[in-house]
Amino acid sequence: MKIRCLVVDDERLALEVMEAYIEKIPFLHLEKLCSTPMQALDFLSRNTVDLLFLDIEMPGLSGLQFLQTLKNPPAVILTTAYPQFAVDAFELNAADYLLKPIPFQRFVVAVQKIQSQLAEKNAAIQTNENLSKTREAHIFIKSGARTVRIDLAEILFIESKKDHVLVQSKHQKVTTQLSLSGLLEKLPSEQFIRVHRSFVVAIPKIESIERNRILMEKAEIPIGEFYREALQKRILGL
Repeated sequence: MKIRCLVVDDERLALEVMEAYIEKIPFLHLEKLCSTPMQALDFLSRNTVDLLFLDIEMPGLSGLQFLQTLKNPPAVILTTAYPQFAVDAFELNAADYLLKPIPFQRFVVAVQKIQSQLAEKNAAIQTNENLSKTREAHIFIKSGARTVRIDLAEILFIESKKDHVLVQSKHQKVTTQLSLSGLLEKLPSEQFIRVHRSFVVAIPKIESIERNRILMEKAEIPIGEFYREALQKRILGL
């Protein structure tokens, strides 16, 4: 995951240093350099970033004052030549505090901390989304003029055909104009996996895997070469 960065500093040299540092880190992406807080406010009104490098001492509006104006600030690393601002920085929940001149090694430590925090946050969000989907024991899909309820525990597999998608459950077959990928987004990822360009299967319904096919109740599902490795990692732990 690329971490989108915004740098705000009224010193040109400081901006150049931060730009050079960011370019050296593969997981960082520089969105914009701003020389005033007002430029940053304008940019943030139209764009979203993951990480803000913010100088504290700036004319007109200090970095700390600017930070207080943000309703939903991204992760923030404060930069300054004055160590006395450290307490204020952490009271505003800054993730880190870098003293100028900033050594590159110290910069790396700070952004690695941010990378870890954002990864944990994203993982938690994904887990909550998956749990939410799991708690939803059924989905509704449009099938012709009807809207059909399908219990997730009943689904065996989903097959993409020429002009429709077929949902095969234990007790019914339902066709829909939804795409296979669109339907997959409605399903909890821990229960369903795509195994072929045209097939999604319910993991709990897999009875056995033999070479290039999955065997399940009343069905044999082909395994696409592109999906084989992901299936092995998921099912077999290889």
